[in-house]
Amino acid sequence: MPRKADADRPATAPQLSLFDEPPSPARRALPPAAPAGKPAAPASPAPPEFRHPSADREVQLQGHLVAYHLRRARRRSIGFVVGTDGLSVNAPRWVGLGDIERALQDKAGWILRKLAEQRDRGQRLQAARVDWRDGTRLPFLGDTLTVVIDPRARGAELRQAGPAAADSAGVGWAVTPPDPSELPRQAPTEPSPHQLLHVGLPHSATPAQIRDLVQSWLQRQARQVFEARCQHFATQLGVRYTRLSLSSAQTRWGSASASGAIRLNWRLVHFGLATIDYVVAHELAHLREMNHSPRFWEVVRSVMPDYEHAMGRLKTDVLPVFD
Repeated sequence: MPRKADADRPATAPQLSLFDEPPSPARRALPPAAPAGKPAAPASPAPPEFRHPSADREVQLQGHLVAYHLRRARRRSIGFVVGTDGLSVNAPRWVGLGDIERALQDKAGWILRKLAEQRDRGQRLQAARVDWRDGTRLPFLGDTLTVVIDPRARGAELRQAGPAAADSAGVGWAVTPPDPSELPRQAPTEPSPHQLLHVGLPHSATPAQIRDLVQSWLQRQARQVFEARCQHFATQLGVRYTRLSLSSAQTRWGSASASGAIRLNWRLVHFGLATIDYVVAHELAHLREMNHSPRFWEVVRSVMPDYEHAMGRLKTDVLPVFD
């Protein structure tokens, strides 16, 4: 199940010259001078610019400067790709620069909207970069997990925060993670107790050591949760899966093969159980319909009537960046 925006525009007839000169930049009129004795009005903030790191062309789109990367390719249409780096334009070799820029003007609204979305996503990704230290917080099963460096701990131990869970030394007592088969699909009305993950490392541990130990613990929890949810939905759907394995794919949340093998991205463990359930049900439904036809979606809906909401979380939520 995959997780950059692109658009194509048909190219005009190939009589345009490869040597067309780029259109001259529009001259900007200078604002009128303020009358003598009157202070000038404060200048309006400049509209944001969007600049691709490999940009070799610039264009003004609705007052915004967009510096884009132009690549000539063997294709029949002009294609626009908006990614985290910015705008890339793929155009046939025979299309002139003037025609490319006219195509950009025609798609200006779409391009600017996608560029703004990607910039916002990039900022959220940067904010989500994990600073591996004592007190680091991570999403876990839709809740918050706080990393505690504790040389007395063995490996990694999940504990519960709060006065009721503290011993005489003020350290939370160890708790057993809940049985994934009994976890509720919906978030509880009251916030659950804050979870502490005590990791058995010295206070001098490096960020990489902390990351590796926490990641290993999260992967073990992911397998436990996924196994329980696969068994639950396999029974409901009347299918049998042959193997469950964890994936670290960058662009897929899960996959299913005709042999019954299921692969699930361990990073799903950051989401709430409803979102995990959607991916599990999605992949197991492929064991009945190996396609994305209307019949397939009806299979998914039979066990998850509200699957659209969970699917939306996969598209909008930003996961912690570990590297």
